[in-house]
Amino acid sequence: MKNIMKVLSYRICLSLLLAVFLTACSGTHSEQSASSKEKHGEHGEAAEIEYEKGPHHGRLFKEGDFVLELAIFETGVPPEYRAWATKKGEPLNPGEINLNIKLTRLGGKVDDINFEAMGDALRGDTVIVEPHSFIVTINATHNGVTYTWQYDSFEGRTKIETAVAEALEIGTSIAGSVVMEKTVRVFGGIVANRERLRKITARFDGTIKSVLASQGERVRKGQKLATVESNESLQLVTITSPINGVISQRDANTGEQTNGRQLFTIMDTGSVWAELSVFPTDLERVKMGAPVIITDTSRGQTANGKVARIDVITNSNQSVNVRVVLDNKKGRFRPGQHVSANITVGEHAAALAVKRSGLQAFRDFTVVYAKIGEEYEVRMLDLGLQAGEWAEVLGGLEPGTRYVSENSYVIKADIEKSGAAHDH
Repeated sequence: MKNIMKVLSYRICLSLLLAVFLTACSGTHSEQSASSKEKHGEHGEAAEIEYEKGPHHGRLFKEGDFVLELAIFETGVPPEYRAWATKKGEPLNPGEINLNIKLTRLGGKVDDINFEAMGDALRGDTVIVEPHSFIVTINATHNGVTYTWQYDSFEGRTKIETAVAEALEIGTSIAGSVVMEKTVRVFGGIVANRERLRKITARFDGTIKSVLASQGERVRKGQKLATVESNESLQLVTITSPINGVISQRDANTGEQTNGRQLFTIMDTGSVWAELSVFPTDLERVKMGAPVIITDTSRGQTANGKVARIDVITNSNQSVNVRVVLDNKKGRFRPGQHVSANITVGEHAAALAVKRSGLQAFRDFTVVYAKIGEEYEVRMLDLGLQAGEWAEVLGGLEPGTRYVSENSYVIKADIEKSGAAHDH
């Protein structure tokens, strides 16, 4: 009970720290656009966006009688910029405009986008990859006059001071190559290690004079269990335990005749078996000696072992029993418990992987949060194989990126509190 209260107190304190520290943090970014107003959340997210829109639902930028409308277009194509320009309210020929946009991303990387005329619009020559989070710098030239605007367009980004991140136990790792273990998940139960069972009988027929141990009692090797008087010699003989263990069955009572029957069964609980049911679709991949992680389905306790036996008999449900011998000196497992297991059946070399503990949902994506300085930002992932603690990354993250691998929910909560925007 004391440990439970300690854990609960810790979690309550952590929640209060999160609320206090994140309220105290400040990472507001400024916007420098003459034609728009944005109210930013405390941590760099656009909590409320108010700007004038044009007929193509894009953002309007005005200087004098020159107006540029800019929008991210992604209908039937990967996201790209489209732009339209007017002067004195009249549409301009896109071929008369020289337009360049630079997107400065977190960490200093710059996407340099040039435009070409396409119909009545200007079309950007670069796909705008996720996240759409950057400082936008616009340079448009018409008839020798250059117009410049700059504004912040952030999403999935926040800032948390280092001391606060440490207090909230936000842990990070470096994304890189990993050899992942392929596993199959199976189910089964804990049974007694039958090689550690001892069935005890008297070596002769006689009368049981005393019984000194009860069913369920833990006994030591050499401990007295009963005394028997021989029917022939009338001598008393003491029956002792041959091993350390627990009396799992007692069929001996004072005054009874032994009659060659089993009197006690003693089970050494220091070792147990996990009997697992493996079906034909997975069986051919399971090999003797393969590493196995056993998990108690009720309490979540785990233990490591190896495949010690693959049965040659198929059960009525077409599964085959696979045995794992478990060290149980601490008594964590009891015969009759239900367990699940992950059996290693191979390896997979992932060129890039992240810890699954860092994965979070953001919009329609699975993401991790990249850390650059004291700022954190989403990275939308294209995932491959997930096995054990690792998830293979096929796209969306640069090798060598430092990302949040522990307590990433703190970052998610702060971003959601700020009201993340996805502005097109």
